[in-house]
Amino acid sequence: MSTDTRLRALADWVWHAEGMGAAMARGALAPLESVFAFGVRRRNARFDHAIGANALPVMPLPAMSIGNLTVGGTGKTPVAAWFVARLLAHGAHPALVLRGYGDDEWRVHERLTPGAPVVVNPDRVAGAAQALSRGADCVVLDDGFQHRRARRVSDVVLVSADQWQPAVRLLPAGPYREPFAALKRATAVIITVKVADEASVAQVLKAISAYVDPARVAIVELTSAGIHDAIEDAPTPSLQGLRITAVSAIGNPAAFERQLQGAGAIVGAHLRYPDHHQFTTGEISEIVRVAEQGDGVVCTLKDAVKLGPLWPRVGPALWYLSQTVVINRGAEVLENECDRVLAARRIRTPTAG
Repeated sequence: MSTDTRLRALADWVWHAEGMGAAMARGALAPLESVFAFGVRRRNARFDHAIGANALPVMPLPAMSIGNLTVGGTGKTPVAAWFVARLLAHGAHPALVLRGYGDDEWRVHERLTPGAPVVVNPDRVAGAAQALSRGADCVVLDDGFQHRRARRVSDVVLVSADQWQPAVRLLPAGPYREPFAALKRATAVIITVKVADEASVAQVLKAISAYVDPARVAIVELTSAGIHDAIEDAPTPSLQGLRITAVSAIGNPAAFERQLQGAGAIVGAHLRYPDHHQFTTGEISEIVRVAEQGDGVVCTLKDAVKLGPLWPRVGPALWYLSQTVVINRGAEVLENECDRVLAARRIRTPTAG
């Protein structure tokens, strides 16, 4: 097991485990959490002042930000792709701008949004300028909530019902980058659901309602859109009754495993790697060895774009679970966010956010 894998496993245990040991670890990290919280407050105060003074750089194009409060696992990629598709359907020419962690995010977006250019640039303002040069008339920022230097007309924040915990702990004692109070900056909030039950969704809605009007909250389900062959990228038969090896390098591997089980698969083993992990040939050999006694390997699209080019052609079948966005509540909330961008696109005068 690599050092990154061990560190991620340790972080997951500290952040999410319910035992006494994990609680003591969170307590021990409380002083560092306080330092982090102080830094977040100071940083946000500076940006609040800069926005009020109209001192931020002018964005070359109207921008919609898709972000979250936590470290990974909320479904930003499929939701950002959904918004790009909606803007395309309205006649806009959006580009997807992202920081580009690892070598997977931009590949996934190119697969999901073939009708829009994908720009990788840690500086989202410069990325928007690149998008303009490539013919875009608006941009969608993947993971842009904390990148406040990039002014936006729409600020959408995702909160995962699957990762919901009543106590909000900031880094490093918990997975939160900012507290729930930061939701006051959002123009809309989306509660994302993979396998969470209605009670968990209700708890999240109640918690965030203290900071954002429920009329600006949507609930979407990130549900399976089927199984695809990762080599040929073609639909495959159902996983019902198949004994598979799950492989994931994502922010919420537990929800992925439960989705596979919900699709009828028998998960014989689940090999978990750190988010955005770059697989080595040795690791792929290990995955193949573990999967030899089963019917195949199932990963996410995020992992398939990395595993597929390296997968041995004589190895077991490699499939990925594709996801689609299903709106359970608040379709008008999502359309309103699109309208913000479309209106700014027409007048070409984006505002601070």
